Amino acid sequence: MDDLRILGEMRADAPEPDAARLRGLRRRATRRRRFVLMPSALVAAAAAATVVAVVVNAPGEPAAPPPLPSVGTVLLNSRTVLEKAAATAEKRAVPPEPRPDQWEYTKTLDVQPADGHVTTHESWVRYDGKQSAGQGMDGVFKVRDIPPDPGDDDLSPRQYRRKLLKLPTDPAELLAHVQGDRHWIDYPKEEGVRKDVEDPDSRAYRILSLYLKQQAVMLPDLEAAIFRALAQIPGVRIEQGVTDATGRKGLGLYRPTIGEEGQRRHIILDPRTYRVLADQTTWLRDESIQGEVAFRKGAVFAVVYLASGIVDRPGEIP
Repeated sequence: MDDLRILGEMRADAPEPDAARLRGLRRRATRRRRFVLMPSALVAAAAAATVVAVVVNAPGEPAAPPPLPSVGTVLLNSRTVLEKAAATAEKRAVPPEPRPDQWEYTKTLDVQPADGHVTTHESWVRYDGKQSAGQGMDGVFKVRDIPPDPGDDDLSPRQYRRKLLKLPTDPAELLAHVQGDRHWIDYPKEEGVRKDVEDPDSRAYRILSLYLKQQAVMLPDLEAAIFRALAQIPGVRIEQGVTDATGRKGLGLYRPTIGEEGQRRHIILDPRTYRVLADQTTWLRDESIQGEVAFRKGAVFAVVYLASGIVDRPGEIP
């Protein structure tokens, strides 16, 4: 139950990338989106990808591709910025735990890199993870039961909160814990998909970045510890002036990844509150798969967080 959830099927006539590359794109596209009503199409290896998720175009959405991230960014001292973020997080109020029958509401704007297609998505997930709700492609709002999936690495909102409550709030201890967390090493268990082997620092950065996006159930002291733990990971950088797909400027948190030098994936933070604005990947050069250009330089894959909160019933907006 991580950020953007269900995978769709690739076009049958589109050239397929290799398994390792496809898995990387798929895992990015499916975080926190298990609770949807219809499968969401993953970007195809070729430029033509079809989006068939439980998404609904908002009235007045721009027809043109969204603005690209600014090239006029400034590299900041990451330790200084992350310490300021930690100090800000510590001052937040502790959110009350939702009831099992309450719902976590999320509204995102999603951008596909193949063609710049922009959609908005509103979803409701019961706090106990038993149901999801949203508007389907037919325009009908539906509530759907969620069957258990023991082979999945996704967590319900309540499971996330329980996991967060068990995490140490000392930055060094937190870093050591996530580096060896077996949950994120062993899962998901997908038939026919080779397990990726991550070094501990890469795993820690991935997990801590994921935790930062669980804002509806995040605890202030843990959020502060996450920022301080991130500051201890080698290679973590922050750029000032990064623009998300809606045009908001923020602080771009990233860590260069071996094998993905042609991309830059930012967790974009609000420069005042340090809340997550977007998870956004930009292609720094053309990328070809099996001899065909799949993603052009400047292409953007983005999940922009527009609103979130806890409500009493599906369909309600905080």
